[in-house]
Amino acid sequence: MTVAVPRLTLERRLLREHALVIACDEVGRGALAGPVAVGAAVVDAGRSRRRVPEGLRDSKLVPEARRPEVAARAASWVSANAVGWASAAEIDEVGIIRALGLAALRAIGDLRAQGVVPEEAIVILDGNHDYITPAGGAGLSVTPVIKADRDCASAAAASVIAKVARDGLMTGLHDDLPAYHWARNKGYASPDHREAIRRHGMSPHHRASWSIASAPTLF
Repeated sequence: MTVAVPRLTLERRLLREHALVIACDEVGRGALAGPVAVGAAVVDAGRSRRRVPEGLRDSKLVPEARRPEVAARAASWVSANAVGWASAAEIDEVGIIRALGLAALRAIGDLRAQGVVPEEAIVILDGNHDYITPAGGAGLSVTPVIKADRDCASAAAASVIAKVARDGLMTGLHDDLPAYHWARNKGYASPDHREAIRRHGMSPHHRASWSIASAPTLF
């Protein structure tokens, strides 16, 4: 099977009309436990002319053992990057879509603290739905792009940076609550995770509003 290599075709086109591209991608949307994370990666005209980092792909296509090195290369390649978070409690309170928007706005706020002016950028958001604008991003120009994490190098960078950050957080939570095997399943609905929930109940890190007992096994 040929694995798609992300390019900078869309970014270069958008940079003809915008000073910056901010690419956002989420990680952890389908998990049963832990926060959702949204990575944000900034590409300017200069970065768009540089070679895409070796091995950069949508994080789901990068072997787990290689993700940290690929994420490090991606972070060095983009002009700025950030990861925003929304907790399991926030997901329970406002729902996953609004929580994704909050996480994205927190990532963009972190970029602002680094000197990025988001209003000068166009935000490309992986997927077919703009969850940023309804969450409070009315001053931003947001364009959903289906399969952006596969096709756009900036979104692939955001994806792998966020994936490594969230995996690290879930591994840390595993040390406190090893019964749930989060170092292996990262909070997703694996058979061992669901069995642990049946045996031990839910932890404060579980998304209590979800139908966890009937959740499908994702991997």
